[in-house]
Parts: sequence; structure tokens; C-alpha cells
Amino acid sequence: MPTDARLADCRARLAFDLLSNTWNAVVLRALRDGPRRPVELREQIGGISSKVLTETLRRLQFNGLADRHPLPGPPPRVEYRLTDLGRSFLVPIEAIGAWAFEHGDEVMAAQDRSEAPARDDAGAGTA
Repeated sequence: MPTDARLADCRARLAFDLLSNTWNAVVLRALRDGPRRPVELREQIGGISSKVLTETLRRLQFNGLADRHPLPGPPPRVEYRLTDLGRSFLVPIEAIGAWAFEHGDEVMAAQDRSEAPARDDAGAGTA
């Protein structure tokens, strides 16, 4: 049986699925320096809605990358922290971030080159 028949079910797909959601990596990186309450995460991250943050935190919990801990006393509050598994996942996230820092300009230049013919074609029929 060819190994390609099982690529959709390979374990690497788990990591690719986790990395394909931008907010997963962003929230994990925000938790790398210690536990945070959701309001602190929103302030630290910026640009993330409460709903998306909640969904992301639940997804990270589901996958064993973050834990939810109730805080004592009223009012009811919680904080989230990385699990050992989540901390280990920071290694590939940081590697991808380093790659993006080093090659981001090249990727954006390629995108600009790809968009330029489309812009030129759009204006060609207006003369």
C-alpha cells in the first residue's frame, strides 16, 4: 500500500491543523511567560474578539496545550496556562516565527508580483 494513501491521517497533520489557525499560535505565545486571565490575554494580543479568544482557548484545552484554572474568591475568575505539551509546541511556533522574520519580505514581494499582473489586466480594458 503506498504511504501517500495515509497522508490525510498522519500525525503530522495534527500539528499542521494546530498551526493553520492563526490564533492558536498567537495565544500560545501570549501564554509563554505565565498564566493569564482572558482579559489580560485580550489586552496583550490586541485585535482578537472575546468570542474568538474563548473559542481558541477551548480548542487549546481540547488539544491538551493549555489548562483552565479557576481563581479563588468572588467574583468568579479563571486563568489559562500552558501545559507541558503546549510549552513543547512553542518550539516549532518559534521556528516558524523566525522563518517568517527572515523571509517575510520575500513572501510579500512574491505576493506583490503575483497581484501586479491582475491589477494591470484590470486596467487594460478601461482605455
